[in-house]
Amino acid sequence: MNNTTTVAVAGATGRLGRHVVDVLTERGHRVVPMSRATGVDVITGEGLAEALTGAEIVIDVASWHASEQRAATEFFRTSARNLHDHGRKAGVARIAVASIIGVDRATAGFLAAKKAHEELLRSGPLPVRVLRAAQFHEFVGQLVDWRQGDVAHVPALPSQLVACRTVAEELADLALGEAVPGTPVPEIAGPRKEILAEAAALLGARRGVQVVGVDGSGMPDAALAAEGAFLPGPHAVLAGPTFQEWLDAQP
Repeated sequence: MNNTTTVAVAGATGRLGRHVVDVLTERGHRVVPMSRATGVDVITGEGLAEALTGAEIVIDVASWHASEQRAATEFFRTSARNLHDHGRKAGVARIAVASIIGVDRATAGFLAAKKAHEELLRSGPLPVRVLRAAQFHEFVGQLVDWRQGDVAHVPALPSQLVACRTVAEELADLALGEAVPGTPVPEIAGPRKEILAEAAALLGARRGVQVVGVDGSGMPDAALAAEGAFLPGPHAVLAGPTFQEWLDAQP
């Protein structure tokens, strides 16, 4: 491929997608942003054929907005089918997708839907590259927002939080680089293990929200999470900033 590659980004206006677009643009690639805001819907197929015309690579960071497993799985099933069908017709070389560390062990909830997403994409006609990431720094704000009054109850579960920008850089490298056969599914995580409730307390202090750590009972696969099932493996790329460093850099 030429030094300048045409990359279509599904979910381009989302939490991770915005960073993927920025990284690709900064590197001099031609980016085709795909989201409902740009007139492209990966579920209905509206605008998809036109957007993929001339695209060499698809980066899929489109996501379902809620955690209910059945609805999320159906979203991913439909988007995977449409990206493969329209991408194959357009001559796309491959799809790269962002997933989550530990999804291969998930049994319920959104993580199980992402596990199905990986499987659905891999079963399609186009080659697929998967990057599994730790929970995003940006996800902590979502946990703090799920509060009652001025108190947020956040699970005291381990994660190796990572910045969306860091994930976007690694995903772009994976999508555009040479394939390395026989290697494990690549992972990207932050530089150190952190407890979600403790990270949330740092953010809560800035927002005037009291954060109370809870054991996560009732959450899908909380026991697995407590055992470290969703922490990075030994082959993972670890990259900063830490959550505190990221938080300090926020306006």
